[in-house]
Amino acid sequence: MLVHNMRVGAAERLGLSYAALAPRNPRLIHASATGFRKDGRHRDRPAFDDVIQGMSGLAALNAMRDGGEPRYVPSAIADKFCGHVLASAVAMALYRRERTGRGQEVHVPMLETMISFNLAEHLWGGVLDDPSLGLGYGRMFTPYRRPFPTSDGHLCLMANSDDQWQRLLVALGRPDLAEDPRFARLAQRALNIGALYAIVEELMRTRSTAEWQARLDAADVPNGPVHGLADLLEDDYLAETGFFRRVEHPSEGRMLVTAVPVDFSESPGAVRLLPPRLGEHTGEVLREAGLPEAEICDLIGRETSGGQ
Repeated sequence: MLVHNMRVGAAERLGLSYAALAPRNPRLIHASATGFRKDGRHRDRPAFDDVIQGMSGLAALNAMRDGGEPRYVPSAIADKFCGHVLASAVAMALYRRERTGRGQEVHVPMLETMISFNLAEHLWGGVLDDPSLGLGYGRMFTPYRRPFPTSDGHLCLMANSDDQWQRLLVALGRPDLAEDPRFARLAQRALNIGALYAIVEELMRTRSTAEWQARLDAADVPNGPVHGLADLLEDDYLAETGFFRRVEHPSEGRMLVTAVPVDFSESPGAVRLLPPRLGEHTGEVLREAGLPEAEICDLIGRETSGGQ
């Protein structure tokens, strides 16, 4: 298997394209993620997370919410999500190879992948091929869709179904609102969600975060506190599940790493390799590629001396 994120033209110049390698190994899974589709005019344009956030419409979603300027999500979300998509696609290709004995090329264009991700809910009326019906899921743009202020902090909560909203409104002390024609059913709530969230926000200010958590837990309404990044390191639940692990790195000393979040009953994952030092695995990779030992030593020598 070969995985890379070079531009298409760069891989071709280095002789690492699927067309160049597949004849030598029909079982090859050749996987790559680049900014744009290989058959489009942008195939060799450079792309990073910020560029893709802007071109995919993600940065503009923030402006649609508050009428301000386009802003990036404060996370390298395009890089990370497209990496997950690539890993999932590779797994599918490996499964097919087990069934057929043949490899294939897997290519993830970041732009189209993020547009698909963004439009899952925001295509909205456009799904009926009529943009005049409106684009963008309205609930996401109300200014009240945010952690609700309490008397001493903030709390996140979410009700979706009619039953959840009825239980939430009882917990908030306003069961009468469940009979309000604006809020009684999902279709009406979608049209009036801003007004409903405004009422919820006003009510949430009247009690402490702990009090609201107790009431919402009793009503089985999804809710949770707002954690800062530092809070995560001290969270009792994460300590209970062993999410953070402390390890000794051979050159960097003590390090904090996260556990594998996915559980496999028969093949549990584990942190087996720590972050590698620069060039640590060069020889191993080149030997696996079949290069002669003399050539490997020559390449490693050039790498460590800074030569070209």
